[in-house]
Amino acid sequence: MKKLILGVCCVMMMASCSMLKITDQNAAMNAAAAAAQALTISDAQIAQLCSEYMVQMDKENTIAPANNEYTQRLNRVMARFHNISSLNLNYKVYQSSTVNAFASGDGSVRVYSGLMDVMNDDELFAVIGHELGHLINKDVRDAYRNAYLIVAARYGIAAVNTTAGAISTGFLGDLGQELAQNAYSRRQETEADEAAFQFCVQNGVDPFAMYHALNVLISISGDTGQQGTLAQAFSDHPDTQKRATHIREVAEAAGYKLTSTGSAGKSGTVSAGSKPSGSKTTGVKTSGGSGSGNKTSGIKTGKKN
Repeated sequence: MKKLILGVCCVMMMASCSMLKITDQNAAMNAAAAAAQALTISDAQIAQLCSEYMVQMDKENTIAPANNEYTQRLNRVMARFHNISSLNLNYKVYQSSTVNAFASGDGSVRVYSGLMDVMNDDELFAVIGHELGHLINKDVRDAYRNAYLIVAARYGIAAVNTTAGAISTGFLGDLGQELAQNAYSRRQETEADEAAFQFCVQNGVDPFAMYHALNVLISISGDTGQQGTLAQAFSDHPDTQKRATHIREVAEAAGYKLTSTGSAGKSGTVSAGSKPSGSKTTGVKTSGGSGSGNKTSGIKTGKKN
């Protein structure tokens, strides 16, 4: 409770700053009250906010058509996921050299073609599984709520308008900036990595796919020609190698043995339509691990809230 009160006080102080364009005391008080009320924003309102944000994002990006190779490849990768109907997913490819993918709170999954160019299908599956892990673990919901609290104070509004399309473009733009500037915590990223491992094991995908995907991102993080949101984040993030090591240890503890290097150990890029020959990265189940079959030794996909 003390943290909650402190957070409201911080927003109240922020709301009085000139950078928020609050020009008088009454406006500052209104903004602070709006921020306090924004703390009570419901999950349904968050989903609406995410939906409105995604409408704007889709307008600002080039979406690959249904007959495009990237779209067809993404369809094949997504078809490998099972038991996720409750997430009500919709997915599209943004045609951009940006190396990125994300999931939004309304079930939208967006994958950039730049990411598809540097990863094979197993690695791509793992990255999407990682993003779905953030969705399942409520990390996405909390990120949007926190961003909304800040932007609502700036605009002096208290709640998401219930009329579809009523949220201004300027508000959505500021919301996007807040989302981009506030990364997930190390704990959240680790739990999402473990969710990706779970998805891989449960759906017959290489259990080391997330490990390989992290190494791909590390390998291109210093290449300005291939950098994107994900790669840039990893270029100066000391925890990335620790995350890769951790998720490899998780797979090994479950009884799997690493058998190949993945895309990071190869030159060139992955074609839009298929994986390069020889890039399959199968983890072999051994008898010495703690699991058997597809059991994952107690690692959970989600967390209680």
